[in-house]
Amino acid sequence: MSTKPRIQKSQGRSVAEWVGRTPDSAVPPRVRLRIWEREHGVCHISGRKIGPGERWELDHKVSLVNGGAHAETNLFPALRDKHKEKTKDDLAEKSKVAAIAKKHIGATQPKGMIKSRGFPAKEPKTIKQGLPPRMLFKDVKL
Repeated sequence: MSTKPRIQKSQGRSVAEWVGRTPDSAVPPRVRLRIWEREHGVCHISGRKIGPGERWELDHKVSLVNGGAHAETNLFPALRDKHKEKTKDDLAEKSKVAAIAKKHIGATQPKGMIKSRGFPAKEPKTIKQGLPPRMLFKDVKL
């Protein structure tokens, strides 16, 4: 991030851009109002005007996990349900990119050996027919 704050015009005077100190910093109400007015109350995801009483949140256009800044210029109003969907998609994208990167640099090992088709099943053993019993003693007539 730059050390020099950006200046934007708001109601005829210059106002420094709000930048959060940490990614968890709460956005002040005055900044929420400036963002609302800048975007004319339109959800940046669905493009629909947010009506009175509808739940809305501030969304990072470039998500924090994907390298976005926690700054006023990266925040936009979004309907709550649309914001949840976008957040889910952002996390899925980040997970996929991280998995590919780990595999590329060799940080993860293959889960196991590639299994072959295997050998054909053995045929059941058949019992061989033996020879007929032999007479061990001969009957002798006396």
